[in-house]
Amino acid sequence: MLNKTLKEKNKTIATILAFAVIPISGLATDIYLPSMPNMGMVLGASESQIQLTLSLFLISYGITQFFTGAIVDTYGRYRVSIFSLFFFVLSFWITANTSNLYLIYFMRIVQGILSGFAVVAKRAYFVDVFEGEERRHYLSIMTIVWSLAPIIAPFIGGFLQIHFDWQANFSALGIYCLVVLILELIFSGETIKTRNPISINFLFTSFKEMFKTVDFFYGMLICAVSYSLIMFYNLCGPFIIESTLGYSAITTGYISLLMGLAWMCGGFFGKALINKAFLPKIKMANYLQVLFIIIMLGSSFWISTLYTLAIFAFLVHVTAGFMFNNYFSYCLGRFPHAAGIAGGLTGGVTYVLTSAISYTVVTFMKPVSQENLAIGYFIIALLGLGVLIMIKIRKAHH
Repeated sequence: MLNKTLKEKNKTIATILAFAVIPISGLATDIYLPSMPNMGMVLGASESQIQLTLSLFLISYGITQFFTGAIVDTYGRYRVSIFSLFFFVLSFWITANTSNLYLIYFMRIVQGILSGFAVVAKRAYFVDVFEGEERRHYLSIMTIVWSLAPIIAPFIGGFLQIHFDWQANFSALGIYCLVVLILELIFSGETIKTRNPISINFLFTSFKEMFKTVDFFYGMLICAVSYSLIMFYNLCGPFIIESTLGYSAITTGYISLLMGLAWMCGGFFGKALINKAFLPKIKMANYLQVLFIIIMLGSSFWISTLYTLAIFAFLVHVTAGFMFNNYFSYCLGRFPHAAGIAGGLTGGVTYVLTSAISYTVVTFMKPVSQENLAIGYFIIALLGLGVLIMIKIRKAHH
């Protein structure tokens, strides 16, 4: 069963299932955001200890993708997806049935690793099955579908927290993965056309080629900076809303839903402007991003409410989503002859840098207000501006 090839008649439903797997990393990071303050109280853990559950997931997810691409290019996409979904079900069940913080840490690392396998395999699926403009179209849609997780997950998580507890979040994820696993076994199949040999030399040769491709390298950096803005909010937003402003987990879920809509809007803008000149639109998005953050910071000295925080964060997240959508789609399609490795490297660099940047800024600043959030945003946005300046300097020298 694990060696079967995808049947043409099942191509549509297999594509839908691929879209169902793509958001799994976002679901695993965002669904329990509204529960983080309560999770800390129940487990007797500090804010930084709870935030570490998110950072450990991101780090393991990122590191895994460095070599996952080579594995799915050798052994195929389908088998990797099936095994990942199966162990997802087990790991989410364990997380939902323990109160041991260190076991939760370990399960989050496992879930990050499994996300690396599942998501890279499904990214490569789109490169396998579609070509040319159709491939470009589906890769762009893929990043939009991926952005559904930040919209749906916190809203569901807030509901589960109010009516059940933080552990219900992980039970829901386990059920979701079980349903997708069953449907994958029935309808999906292998799509790889050419299997590349798995060897350290081949992997490092591919990495070297990709890192030396400057547009690809800068693209990964922009993706990391853009997603760091989102993850920085995810790490501190729930604590600001619930601990500082005094709102409930449901409110955190609603605001996180709004942030997810912002990310998706950025993706839609990216798709709508897909044929516009590439670098000028990225620069404009970054300039607007910095402008919104400066206004957010300035206004926080005389007005700082849930509404002002949400409005400014929404605008910042739209620009981040726009930049990410454009560059992530570009990087994934840049090396079609090694789609798994390219997808793995792009995701790996993005998530390792994202976890490092966001956790460092939130640990250093310990944000408790709109002003702190704006300063953190500004620090991260300046990194993106720096990358764009490097691109400009390089183009001027060529």
